[in-house]
Amino acid sequence: MKTDLICSACNRTYSAGPDEPWRCDCGQPLDFATQPLPDADHPPDFREIDTRDGLWAFEEFLPVRRVVSLGEGFTPLTDADEWNAQFKLDCVFPSGSFKDRGATATLSRAAELGVETVLEDSSGNAGAAIAQYAARAGIDAEIYVPADVKESKLTAIERAGATPVRVEGRRQDVTDACLDCVDAGDGWYASHAWNPAFFAGTMTFALELAAQRDWSVPDAVVSPLGHGTLFLGMYRGFQALFDAGWTDEMPRLLGVQAEGVAPIASELQGDGDTDSDEKNDVADGIQITQPVRSNQIVDAIEKTGGDAIALDAETTQNALDKLHRTGFYVEPTSAVAVAGLSAYRERGTIADDADVVVPLTGSGLKSS
Repeated sequence: MKTDLICSACNRTYSAGPDEPWRCDCGQPLDFATQPLPDADHPPDFREIDTRDGLWAFEEFLPVRRVVSLGEGFTPLTDADEWNAQFKLDCVFPSGSFKDRGATATLSRAAELGVETVLEDSSGNAGAAIAQYAARAGIDAEIYVPADVKESKLTAIERAGATPVRVEGRRQDVTDACLDCVDAGDGWYASHAWNPAFFAGTMTFALELAAQRDWSVPDAVVSPLGHGTLFLGMYRGFQALFDAGWTDEMPRLLGVQAEGVAPIASELQGDGDTDSDEKNDVADGIQITQPVRSNQIVDAIEKTGGDAIALDAETTQNALDKLHRTGFYVEPTSAVAVAGLSAYRERGTIADDADVVVPLTGSGLKSS
């Protein structure tokens, strides 16, 4: 399934292939030219879904064919009474984070295109996921990471046989170093921020969630927001369900960013000044100063009546401590969304009796 690519900014199209560009000539990110939808105009009974296929049970919605898989998907959806919400436990994926949703789709597409080497830049989770699925596919991988990357994530990359490349400086310096090699022709860019296959994978969060709830969607989903990998993916998934007629509404999508590194919250409401010296270093996984798909993120927020806020380190740490004490052993960045749920309720954005889902995005085993 070699689906062509299109730029949503200028509508230029590109043919699929191992030499396809990683971005449009105009500088904007590319997406798949078509979004598949199922033939059926109503959803199946949950008992008809073979959950052993994991997220690939929804292959009819995906512009990518399953080639590389570790059985990922259908993560648990559990009540979190302490927060009057439901948590979807994407922290239990094979590599320990939701990034496996994107990695299985991205490496499946890489394998189908005959790619021999993939390159990725990451603060840790995406790199670990790409490394693990590249190993499964028999594809070489080089993962560019910050010099101070957490040792547990570096180990996960190395043990999968990928080559980690440590880069000194800011997170953007890591990306720049990786792109220099991509532009030099050293490999195919398996980026969780740029590669459209990654977002095809993360859209399955919405498909699974709706199926687990008997094809109803919550009033709102509160999610961490950095590059928008999960945020945009779930928006596209909920939109696909709505377009297929399988659901009759869209949930509000509410993002939570780290104070001091919050470009979306700052753009929308001046929240989380990006020039502030006070940075939320607890939520290190979402410290993205320039999300490459920021226009698409803002569009998703506006179309769903959503919002984005920024929270400080103390608030995030308090939420993390409570999560651990109540049995949810997640990494720090996961806690920012749970803290955000409380903050949105305090601001009156979410009613106390609203039906809300929060993804727990990464395992605490990866935070050392």
